[in-house]
Amino acid sequence: MSGSQGSVVLITGASSGIGKACAELLSARGHIVYGTSRRPVEAAPPGYRMLELDVTQDDSVQRAVATVLSREGRIDVVVNNAGHALAGAAEDTSIEEARAQLDANFLGALRVCKAVLPSMRERRAGRIIQVSSLGGQVGLPFQSLYSASKFALEGFTEALRQEVAEFGIEATLVQPGDVRTQLTQNRVCVAKAGAGSAYRERFEAVLKAIESGERGGLAAEDVAKKVLEVMERGAPHVRYPVAQLAQRVAVVAKTVLPSRTFEQIVMSIYGLRRR
Repeated sequence: MSGSQGSVVLITGASSGIGKACAELLSARGHIVYGTSRRPVEAAPPGYRMLELDVTQDDSVQRAVATVLSREGRIDVVVNNAGHALAGAAEDTSIEEARAQLDANFLGALRVCKAVLPSMRERRAGRIIQVSSLGGQVGLPFQSLYSASKFALEGFTEALRQEVAEFGIEATLVQPGDVRTQLTQNRVCVAKAGAGSAYRERFEAVLKAIESGERGGLAAEDVAKKVLEVMERGAPHVRYPVAQLAQRVAVVAKTVLPSRTFEQIVMSIYGLRRR
């Protein structure tokens, strides 16, 4: 797909943040972009179309994909970006909260992949770009279910790209670090994170550190530029991190340092310690 123009692109979670930045950049580059949201605005944004799509609902995913295929005859690229962030201690997280996090961040991407793959296989061409996170390679304290959802997405994509390679389909991960988006103010805290939690003080301190890092992070447009680069590469790799230098180094450090040493470094970043 190197240098292709006029590709038909479906982007989930495009009402704000990274998804919106991707929709704006790709449409400005001449691609035919369909952004999606659970509640799309009535007035279509300039340059691209918005469709209703809830990645947690099978019928909603199928309807949106069918709409694009009926209008354009194909989907060349999917950017699976929709999701949310859940924060809180693992012990405080209910099964319902955990299920909702995995459903939005992992199973949602799976639903979209299953919906678009038949037409991509038939055409023997296509590209699936999964917006993951560096939290899909490094377990983040008090974001355990968020990390779990992204670890699942990473493993799924590693396997998927091998399964679909013979059909001319590429699957790739883009891994943002801290990014300045509405994810910060929209973060969901587990219901038991407040008074009565044995983790309350630690969690509140870690949450402040997380939010501070995000406010000082990269712009959503930086991630969009990486998505465009991956989309236009002839033979993309499995992973493309998009993060500040220290965060990229941390991911590499995990592969070379003793596991307990690396864990201690991560804990120190968040002000955590062992007894």
